[in-house]
Amino acid sequence: MKQLFKPLPHLSPMRALLVKLLMLPNFLLMRAEGMEHLPSTRGPFIFAFNHNNSAEALMVPIFFIYHLGGHTISFVIDWMYGRVPVLGRMMDMIEPVYVYTKRSPLRWIESSRPVRTAENTAQRCCRKIAAGRSIGIFPEGTRNPDPETLGRARSGIGHIALESGVKVIPVGIDFPLRREKGRIPVFGRTILRVGSPMDFTNCSEEYRSLSGKGSEKAQQRNRLAMEVTHSVMRSLSGLSGKECHESQIFAATTHHQPQTGERLCQV
Repeated sequence: MKQLFKPLPHLSPMRALLVKLLMLPNFLLMRAEGMEHLPSTRGPFIFAFNHNNSAEALMVPIFFIYHLGGHTISFVIDWMYGRVPVLGRMMDMIEPVYVYTKRSPLRWIESSRPVRTAENTAQRCCRKIAAGRSIGIFPEGTRNPDPETLGRARSGIGHIALESGVKVIPVGIDFPLRREKGRIPVFGRTILRVGSPMDFTNCSEEYRSLSGKGSEKAQQRNRLAMEVTHSVMRSLSGLSGKECHESQIFAATTHHQPQTGERLCQV
């Protein structure tokens, strides 16, 4: 437990103590590979993860806050987590970007859901990044209990990466039980694999030049964002051990898949 004494200079003493206590399950259950890919500088960066179960929503943010010396990553998460007693207070530590599209099955929680926000999720993420804060995103957008295949990805991560111009660090989340029993555990031993940072600045300038009104420009921006999403999901596939099929990379609302010979935004 010597790791509990790791300094967290970017947190107050009380928050540092809480993070160390919340890290206890991670010390017991989590093994990380590729930690050399974690940035030595503050960033900001975009961390991309595949999504398997609810426990990741707390364990993974705490793991990275701890290993980044207390630097906070604002994760994009469903708004309901912030309304749950105790858990909501813990979530406040990561200053999350809440997504308000899903309805809560609990009436007392649903009654507090905002109907709309002034900015969409991508805009709020870009504002966080502009202020120097790293962002954590699950591109699948929801828990995917399939032990073999990644779910459909939403192109929001592509828009955020291209608009902000910052690097994407892919992190695969895997479970020994997935291979041993053919299922995703609710809570259990976890393997995190951190991949090399992905740089999409070669496409950012083109993306930004298409700002403004017009359906043709919007379509071109969406195409570029989907190409970035494609690359990120391919990387997450290799890191998580899950397959990534072309037809499942893009959300159904995009109605676009790369054609043979079509240029992709590559790192």
